[in-house]
Amino acid sequence: MGKVYWIWYPADFELYHAMKQNFSRVERGMGWPAFWKSEGFRNRVAFRRTYRLEKETSFAVYASPGTVGFVLAGEKKYPFGRRIICGPGEVRISVHAGCIEAFPSVYIEGERICSDKEWMAEDYDRPPVPVGYSRYFTEKEQNPSVWEYSEKTYCPVHVEDTGAGVLYEFETELTTALELAWNGAREEQGDRDLSSLRVYCGESREEALDTECCYYSWQPDPQTGRCPRCAVRFAYIPGIRPEEIVVKAIHQYVDIPVRASFSCDDDLISRIWKVAEHTFMLCSGVFFIDGIKRDKWIWSGDAYQSLFVNRYLTADVEIERRTLLALRGNENMTTHINTIIDYTLYWILGVWAHYESCGDLEFIRQIWSKMTSLMEFCKDQTDSHGFFTGREGDWVYIDWADLDKEGPLCAEQMLYLRCLDVMAQMSSLCGYAEAERRYREQYESLRIQVDRFFWDEEKHAYIDSFISGRRYVTRHANIFAVLFGIADETRKREIAEYVLLNEEVPQITTPYFKFYELDALCRMGYLKEVLDVIREYWGGMLQRGAVTFWEEYDPDVPQEQQYDMYGDRFGKSLCHAWGASPVYLLARYFVGLEITDAAKGEYKLDPHLEFFRELDCVLPAGACQLHIMWDGKTLHTETI
Repeated sequence: MGKVYWIWYPADFELYHAMKQNFSRVERGMGWPAFWKSEGFRNRVAFRRTYRLEKETSFAVYASPGTVGFVLAGEKKYPFGRRIICGPGEVRISVHAGCIEAFPSVYIEGERICSDKEWMAEDYDRPPVPVGYSRYFTEKEQNPSVWEYSEKTYCPVHVEDTGAGVLYEFETELTTALELAWNGAREEQGDRDLSSLRVYCGESREEALDTECCYYSWQPDPQTGRCPRCAVRFAYIPGIRPEEIVVKAIHQYVDIPVRASFSCDDDLISRIWKVAEHTFMLCSGVFFIDGIKRDKWIWSGDAYQSLFVNRYLTADVEIERRTLLALRGNENMTTHINTIIDYTLYWILGVWAHYESCGDLEFIRQIWSKMTSLMEFCKDQTDSHGFFTGREGDWVYIDWADLDKEGPLCAEQMLYLRCLDVMAQMSSLCGYAEAERRYREQYESLRIQVDRFFWDEEKHAYIDSFISGRRYVTRHANIFAVLFGIADETRKREIAEYVLLNEEVPQITTPYFKFYELDALCRMGYLKEVLDVIREYWGGMLQRGAVTFWEEYDPDVPQEQQYDMYGDRFGKSLCHAWGASPVYLLARYFVGLEITDAAKGEYKLDPHLEFFRELDCVLPAGACQLHIMWDGKTLHTETI
């Protein structure tokens, strides 16, 4: 008997929980569901498997709440929950399940017949496929439509009487359900109940104290004393005294073990790693999300970067699979992922990053049809030159920057080129020779066109747009040209001199695109410059009081405006997944761990010890972990 799981149609679990995640945003009392197409789960599924039984056996099928249906064992029907006896001989089991409120899922319990990974799921109009399952749902009493978070209780580290109320500060930012209780006998409070109070939550002290502009404010449940789950570092309750109320933060999280650690002689760098780790883990739950206050949505661009950080922090395969399945949705593809054309392309690159991390060829085969249909969707939106342009109303993002977006944008072509490249590589891995040939031809043809229309010999760089005539140079397309191997070695040197190390080219201010810029600089050997940026940029946030890394940081912004964004007071996310990139940069380039073939468990270690007098680091490398120690004289590595 294999391990028993709750089983469902593959991706239904992810789509259902993604909808719950993307509809969980609340802002100043208003629900704010994500503004893109929400993919639905299947309501009617059949699970099938044939057994050859040497002797009589029994089993029972249990369904998730709200699921209706029956079990067909041989030619006879049975209701859910009844013990069924069958065998010996060959018996075909079919479980027919339907549910309106959530995705149908079943749990099959028996010595020989049970719900393991070998079952097939059928959507009636499509061929049978292997079932979906999760290591988190293996007990009959569970409900797969409800994610049960692990919890840890935090008490305030500081309680401040403001005169008008009480401000509670916790040691760091948390995803928490605040829990309130009267301090002392209930009868001492007279007729007051907890729901008469209002709690104002903030990522910063300023936000919690601003009762008009803070994002979250709640009335506690009168029975449990709990407020809804949200991002909290500070909590303010007006109209009370410190001795009246006891406040706890019940931090709720998905228990994904961290498999890495980092410390060195530079205390600032060590602290940056630790804060980046905490930031990333807060944004890593059922899925990779952008931030824990705003938006709490699953964005493809954010998730793509999270895959690289995750490679060196938890190396958890399931969160990567869940996130990629949730983002892609169902067939047929009709809109771009998150409405952003570059985010559609990042999804393909994300699948490749997932494979590079863990060698998960099974997953590529599972979603191959969704990958090829996505590429066809993009191909249908190319112009006569082969440039990927999107459609009217599509969002061309790349970064919060002043890009010349008139006509085809060069940075988009770089992403599209890389997608064609990795699709060819994945076709080869799967043994699809004709697909590999087709993607290679498209890649070579588009690469010629990109060089012809976007490379500027006088500027020694790729321009944003050839349509406008401005010949405007920004960092973004040039960074991609380096990262994706589109620029040859000569052009890489030109790009470094005339763009990346040129202060006259507008600087990047978001941690989002800093990730790509610093990755490119590391690949070209500018490690000292990158380490200086990490100290200045991420260290600058720490100097501003950050306990998690922000969505954006500009040192020139006055202190009183540092939390503003999108024209909104406190609109900036102060715990944003893309702020965690120092984990990747330090592990990949400074400690020097590169996964060279995840499928074979092969890696290369090339540490740059000139930057450390001391180093003690543990990093995941497939199923094992590497312990790297350097005392300034001797390098010691071991597998643990």
